[in-house]
Amino acid sequence: MLLQFAPIFFSSVFPLFFILRLLVKACSVFTALNISHLSLSGTIPSRLGNLSSLQSLFLHSNQFSGSIPFSIFNIHTLKLLSFGDNQLSGIPSALSNCTYLRILRLSYNDFAGGIPKEIGNLTKLEELYLSFNGLQGEIPNEIGNLRNLEVLALGLNKLVGVIPAEIFNMSTIQGVGLQNNSLSGSLQSIPYVRLPNLEELYLWGNHFSGSIPNFIFNASKLSRLELQKNSFSGFIPSTFGNLRNLKRLGLNNNHLTSLTLELSFLSSLSNCKYLEFIDLSSNSIDGILSRKSVGNLSHSLKIFDMSDCNVSGSIPEEIGNLTNLIGFYLGGNNLNGSIPITLGKLQKLQVLYFPDNKLEGSIPDEVCRLAKVYQLDLSNNKLSGSIPACFGDLASLRNLSLASNELISVIPSTFWNLKDILYLNLSSNSLTGPLPLEIGNLKVLVKIDFSMNNFSGVIPNAIGGIKDLQFLFLEYNILQGSIPDSFGDLMSLKSLNLSNNNLSGSIPVSLEKLSYLKDLNLSFNKLEGEIPKGGSFGNFSAESFEGNKLLCGSPNLHVPPCKTSIQHTRRKNTILLGIFLPLSTIFMIAVILLIARNRKRGRQQPNDADMPQEATWRRFSYLELCQATDGFSENNLIGRGGFGSVYKARIQDGMEVAVKVFNQQCGRAFKSFDVECEVMKSIRHRNIIKIISCCSIEYLHFGYSVPIIHCDLKPSNVLFDNNMVAHLSDFGIAKLLIGEDQSLTQTQTLATIGYMAPEYGREGRVSTNGDVYSFGIMLIEVFTRKKPTDEIFSGEMTLRCWVNDLLPISVTEVVDANLLSQEDDHFVAKEECMSFVFNLAIKCTVESPEQRINAKEIVTGLSKIRDSLLRNVGAERMRHKI
Repeated sequence: MLLQFAPIFFSSVFPLFFILRLLVKACSVFTALNISHLSLSGTIPSRLGNLSSLQSLFLHSNQFSGSIPFSIFNIHTLKLLSFGDNQLSGIPSALSNCTYLRILRLSYNDFAGGIPKEIGNLTKLEELYLSFNGLQGEIPNEIGNLRNLEVLALGLNKLVGVIPAEIFNMSTIQGVGLQNNSLSGSLQSIPYVRLPNLEELYLWGNHFSGSIPNFIFNASKLSRLELQKNSFSGFIPSTFGNLRNLKRLGLNNNHLTSLTLELSFLSSLSNCKYLEFIDLSSNSIDGILSRKSVGNLSHSLKIFDMSDCNVSGSIPEEIGNLTNLIGFYLGGNNLNGSIPITLGKLQKLQVLYFPDNKLEGSIPDEVCRLAKVYQLDLSNNKLSGSIPACFGDLASLRNLSLASNELISVIPSTFWNLKDILYLNLSSNSLTGPLPLEIGNLKVLVKIDFSMNNFSGVIPNAIGGIKDLQFLFLEYNILQGSIPDSFGDLMSLKSLNLSNNNLSGSIPVSLEKLSYLKDLNLSFNKLEGEIPKGGSFGNFSAESFEGNKLLCGSPNLHVPPCKTSIQHTRRKNTILLGIFLPLSTIFMIAVILLIARNRKRGRQQPNDADMPQEATWRRFSYLELCQATDGFSENNLIGRGGFGSVYKARIQDGMEVAVKVFNQQCGRAFKSFDVECEVMKSIRHRNIIKIISCCSIEYLHFGYSVPIIHCDLKPSNVLFDNNMVAHLSDFGIAKLLIGEDQSLTQTQTLATIGYMAPEYGREGRVSTNGDVYSFGIMLIEVFTRKKPTDEIFSGEMTLRCWVNDLLPISVTEVVDANLLSQEDDHFVAKEECMSFVFNLAIKCTVESPEQRINAKEIVTGLSKIRDSLLRNVGAERMRHKI
């Protein structure tokens, strides 16, 4: 019999020790107890040891600390212990009392010290998980006594010494994970063994040396072999071809080489028909990439990485045979010749990484057939000619680097069709012409590097509209004119280099608004006037401004002080006075006339007195709105709430808008309308919808003088425009935290079930923490494609609990299959990204409001996740590490 408790039961009804007391007295017949994922803290109660019939005990994913009570190991009937993902320390030797134990899960804790040798007494043990701890010392030889062991997971600890040979004498073993420790020694000393059931072997991230051990090639079922980041040396054996079930081979970052110049070991891998992943990078292989070595590889191959291997020769045309390839890495070698046109056959290719070689000739148009490619890096070669005009057709492209080649001519006009590109590097070429206004079409760019070319003309103001831009490098060109004031709108900008051009005029004061700006170089131009003092300018040194003879400002910037002539000032004041007095008289007369006119209108049409003064606000008749929504058709319905419905509409001038229709039968709808107007008139943000007729949560909580709580965050209240920019809507039940306590308030208005925080539903307590909870639920929904109100979520099983329970097992258990699957492209990097996203969502939705992260931490976390994903699968080569 299984006994399982919901989170609400413990958090709001009885303390844990009281429940356990009842269990001990009345429930000793239970064979399984599951109190996982309840955010329980403190030490594990010793009273659990009195549950004498218990066979399975699940305490994982809580916040328990301290040691595991000895009393638990007096339960001789125990077969499964799951204590993972806590803060436990100290593995007691008494666990050897549980001689019937078959599964022991202690991963993700704070266990330190050595692995107790008494574990060897658990002779029925089938699965042992001790990874992600701080375990030290050597692996005890007694583990070799576990003759029924199928899984041994000791990865990510601080273990040292050699691997006991006994581990590989266990014929039942299926998976061994010893990765990321400090284990050392040669594995060649391990005697001949068969390992008939071994499927996965992870030894990466240690200090193993010597040649690759021969016993590996006896494991006929081996599908995943990870030996990277060690000090293995010698020849790569051709016997890898014996491993017919091999899917994944990681040998990178070792000291391996090839026995033959023709890379015979690669030819042997043609026998591995299921092979999907090969990473040989960062080895001194020293060979020639031949037709035979590459062309016969498995057609299942998805990732091929031979970067930094000192490989020479040309890229074989036979590479076009590998039609399932999604990542092709040959950077940092001595490859020459031209780029083969057969690359155009790789229709599934997403990453093409050939930098730091000696490739020459023009970039073939066939590259434009790679419709799915999102990273294309051909930098640091000898490529010539112009950029192919068809590059504009690469709609999936996110990262393009053609830097340090011999490219000429202007950037083709079609290039500005790449509206989703994030990183663009064309530096160190001989490109010419002006920068067109269309550069502003690339709205989501994070980095632009056009430095060291021959670009001329003025810098387009349109660049100021690229709101996510963080890095802008235009140095060493022939640009002229002034620095656009619109640069002050680049609120995400971290680094700006405009040095060594012919720029003139003053430095825009608007740059003072760039709070993230850390690096600025405006040197060697023709700038003049005072150097701004506000914002980040106080952190810049003289090197940022040198070579501009007409600049003035603070002495520490090595420029002369700014001088103001008294006569010039008086003359200027006289002129201003002569202009200002007549204009002010006219202005006053105009104001009086307008006031009189408005009063007259006020008497005729009292309702117009409350109309907004913004010129962009408009009035619509019911007929116009009816036509724009196709008669308020259900097909145009975006969402429906307690106070009304929202419809998508297209008005006569073509603008797409959202129309909110309030339910007049609900008395509180009018109050909701008043609240929404009060909030919307007070805030402005690009991620919050704009009112044309009568954001982000970080802005609501921190960007306005009075914290604003949305109170009803859910997917239907987030609208996307044509550029896929999200806009937060429906502020009908929003709260402004006014008064001394700007942390929380009370309400009797219920938000949407499933999305509102527990304290909101129980107590009516409203705070910014509640919005964070709703955001977390919404984040989970987006990535799982499951609503919190789906039928499977009832009783104690909620959407959050479901994710929290399955996430430690595998991300693929919870993520939407359309976003990630085992056979997916660059699976490991995407899996890591999904894991980070779900963990962030879990932090948003913890039971206690005080323990949730805030909106700023959410934004920081999501930015780091995005950057990490781009590094792994885009910006710095996808590595696919476990």
